Amino acid sequence: MTGTQDFDGLSALVTGGASGIGAAVAAALLARGARVAVLDLDPKGAPEGALGIEADVTDDEAVRNAVDRAAVELGGLHTLVSNAGTGSIGTVEDNTDAEWARVLDINVLGMVRTARHALPHLRRAAAERPGAVSITQTCSIAATAGLPQRALYSASKGAVLSLTLAMAADHVREGIRVNCVNPGTVDTPWIGRLLGQAEDPVAERAALGARQPLGRLVSAEEVAAAVVYLASPASASVTGTALAVDGGMQGLRLRPVEVPRG
Repeated sequence: MTGTQDFDGLSALVTGGASGIGAAVAAALLARGARVAVLDLDPKGAPEGALGIEADVTDDEAVRNAVDRAAVELGGLHTLVSNAGTGSIGTVEDNTDAEWARVLDINVLGMVRTARHALPHLRRAAAERPGAVSITQTCSIAATAGLPQRALYSASKGAVLSLTLAMAADHVREGIRVNCVNPGTVDTPWIGRLLGQAEDPVAERAALGARQPLGRLVSAEEVAAAVVYLASPASASVTGTALAVDGGMQGLRLRPVEVPRG
């Protein structure tokens, strides 16, 4: 992605941008010429050159202040990448009402709060730079494929997918495009912590990789490349789209690998 400066003169805010997918997105946007702010609980891990802002997406006032600060210090806001989220493991029997409320508050309402406060800035930018204004949200393959032990997480990401489509319809005539990416299992710090809790981390990593037809985990940089495409002026006609970056999980149905007979 180096050498392409299609975000020159544009500014972007990335939530959850200090680690994993968000940090990869922020770095990619910076490399393409964008001015970038990162909103995170702990922004110290933000890529060099990004403005780090500490905020919790479950706190509406903190989100409003963070978005307004980003818009002021960056000289406007053209791109919102709503990436902050959390994971959850278990069936519908395994998580309490409080845990459901916590995860939905972060994964769904966190995006609602961020978009709510970003929209006035995005509308102003759309009037000045038609085709260059967008919201891209991090969804998941869990929104479209049934995964075991992911009931709460899948429900939250299903809501993100529907939210993306509704927002795209609401704001298309304002010149604001809204899309999402649907990653498969991505090699992030959260997955690392999950593997660390497994009885056999090596076997569990192999199992996670094997369920993706490509046979490996998706990298954060691969997801970031998809986000940058959806946010870029090159996708000025793309809105209401969910772009899968999942190693083929959603669309491919391969035959099991046959074990050679001795």
